[in-house]
Amino acid sequence: MLKLNASYSKKVPADTEYSSQSYHASIEVEIPDGLTAEQLQSRIHETFDLVRNSVETELHGGNCTTVQQRPQSPQSYSGGKGSYGKGKGSQSPDGPASPKQIKYLLDLARDARVTPQQIAARFRVNTVEELSRNQCSLAINEFNGKAA
Repeated sequence: MLKLNASYSKKVPADTEYSSQSYHASIEVEIPDGLTAEQLQSRIHETFDLVRNSVETELHGGNCTTVQQRPQSPQSYSGGKGSYGKGKGSQSPDGPASPKQIKYLLDLARDARVTPQQIAARFRVNTVEELSRNQCSLAINEFNGKAA
């Protein structure tokens, strides 16, 4: 038997300026010997997704849907019309989104059953906290039905 340890940690802005809250979950599972490399990789991804989605679900009030696989390319929330991403995952020169803006976006996403990972993938950033002000505004407008 092989042992697999998967953990996920996330820091999010707190209600007060210059502070944050940290969330963490980890799991240890046993995996049978003799798996192919593809089967082992699949088990690793499934286990990590379980831990990551558990943290995100707890963080956002238990209403997020579970993502079984990471999307290979960003998709639109409204049926695949394209992405708003800036291209290379770096923030645009308009500056980072404010904590209040990110919180509002995450509240709208939770209501629409969209995970933070889906939003981050859409804009080609690692986390929603890396969104620029313009990217965050575009996503908020789309959730509010005001997309251009």
